[in-house]
Amino acid sequence: MAAPAEPGHSPGFKKPPALLRLKRKRPGRRSDPAAAAGAAAAPAPRDPSAAARRRNPFSSLDNAPQRAAAAPQPPAAAPAGGDPSAAPFWQFLEPACEEKPPRGAEPAESSDILALSQDLHSPLAVPKAPSSPRQEFPADWSIKTRVLFVSSQPFTWAEHLKAQEEAQGFAQHCRATETTLPQSVQEPRLCTELRCAFQQSLVYWLHPSLPWLPLFPRLGADRRMAGKACPWAQDEALQQVLMSDWSVSFTSLYNLLRARLCPYFYVCAAQFSVLFRAAGLAGSAVPTAAIAPTTRGLRHAMSTEGKGGGAGTGQGWDTAPHCCLSSAPGIEFSLPLLEESRARKQKNSEESLETETADGLGGGSGVEDAGEPIPSDDDDDDEEDDDDDNYGSCPWLEEMGVQDKVKKPDTLSIQLRKEKHEVQVDHRPESLVLVRGSNTFRLLNFLISCRSLVAVAGPQAGLPPTLLSPVAFRGGTMQTLKARTVSGRARVQGGFEDVFSLEVLGPVLPHALHALTLVLGPAQRGAFRALLSPHEPSAAFNARAAPPQEGVHQDLPACGLHPKTLEQLSQCPTLGKSSIRLLEMKDYTYTWKA
Repeated sequence: MAAPAEPGHSPGFKKPPALLRLKRKRPGRRSDPAAAAGAAAAPAPRDPSAAARRRNPFSSLDNAPQRAAAAPQPPAAAPAGGDPSAAPFWQFLEPACEEKPPRGAEPAESSDILALSQDLHSPLAVPKAPSSPRQEFPADWSIKTRVLFVSSQPFTWAEHLKAQEEAQGFAQHCRATETTLPQSVQEPRLCTELRCAFQQSLVYWLHPSLPWLPLFPRLGADRRMAGKACPWAQDEALQQVLMSDWSVSFTSLYNLLRARLCPYFYVCAAQFSVLFRAAGLAGSAVPTAAIAPTTRGLRHAMSTEGKGGGAGTGQGWDTAPHCCLSSAPGIEFSLPLLEESRARKQKNSEESLETETADGLGGGSGVEDAGEPIPSDDDDDDEEDDDDDNYGSCPWLEEMGVQDKVKKPDTLSIQLRKEKHEVQVDHRPESLVLVRGSNTFRLLNFLISCRSLVAVAGPQAGLPPTLLSPVAFRGGTMQTLKARTVSGRARVQGGFEDVFSLEVLGPVLPHALHALTLVLGPAQRGAFRALLSPHEPSAAFNARAAPPQEGVHQDLPACGLHPKTLEQLSQCPTLGKSSIRLLEMKDYTYTWKA
């Protein structure tokens, strides 16, 4: 990016491409180890700015800019006691603006530095201000693909679990055993209960189970699945078998959710994802289902479900078979994020109108102007609808005698023009669809019979959606998150300090994140940081799932989650369409940044 032009000074001219090509061809410009070593050993020039900046030959002496040398900024103060965990987390990421020492100067220390920035899947965007310290962080319904915990205390207790400890962790998960840990564990590596609880927090259930295919995430996974063996791609009989087995597992999960034995589960398809939540979670007194992202075609198909010739037997939920179709016309749903955005815009416009009216009355510019209505988007839409209705007749064209020479828009163009505002939210977080109550059962039947649920072409052709659940279900396979520990050194004032990290990979569900924090708090003495990499399309699931006045408490005692985790997930979501990206515990209190 070119430097901004300064007043009274000619801007710098770019070098012609021919001159750049000549400079590239010069042999002296090539990197030479001996020359680099000689340059490193040579003394630094007295005026570095003069060597780096060349005088503009087109500028005169009177209009040359007088640039003052920028004063060097003092380094940030080191934390008291040299504790690296007290420093800001993003200082460990070694930003590009920081002057790095030569590689040959400190070979032992530079090889030991933990380069966290190279391992991050997404860049760390430091928010403006963190939240206030609290005893609990808000529920985050987005699925995390990666979680990186960093602490000044080692994570050696989380590696090389014994066979008995691993088996005990699996048994505690299957039996929904509640593990109570002390506030601080003095010897985490010797604490069997801590290691078993850590193994218990890594378990989740998956369907279908195809070890050679990455089944999460499914959105945008065609490139990662390309070249993998897919024997069902050209075999319709095999596709029907896979889809029938998937329907049984999907219905089993929904039955568990209606019986309050499963708190929630995810359906991850190639085009969208669905989150089913039991009654009592996310501040809702009825079961809910959220779909994101959606399109106009999908929303139209949901609203017309059951209105055609596909009506089923009309049996109730208690006696219906696995794939019975609902006879009720349409699925009632709402767009909470879009409605919230419209309400916010309307409120802002009303406030601005009141402000302009008050200013007009106070300034005496005229009461007549203040009383005139301001045209809104709705008025524009009404005018467009009137114009569209008049396209068929066009009497003014007939009066001019050119009605046959002017091409009239067809019905499809008119319909697309009317629905342009609805199409604009497609594939965006605002397209989140929320289904509540008995309509979730209609959504179940709609998804089982929905043709767009399974891709018909590409690497995911014929592959049923991925089911993710915190509890066991029919046809589900037990899986564990991948965890590995890394130790390194971080640069602080006056040298380097030891920093330890724990990386967790896989679909980290909301309950798993909270369970990991319950284990890491006592093990790391109430001080750690977590960098979260969410699956971006699932961040919209943090939208409010119930109206503010709905506060009915529902008990879920046998759903398989820790009581503290269940209490957190029962709270009303407050993150909107964002998700937590940085979570910090200090003195057993949480602060987070979204």
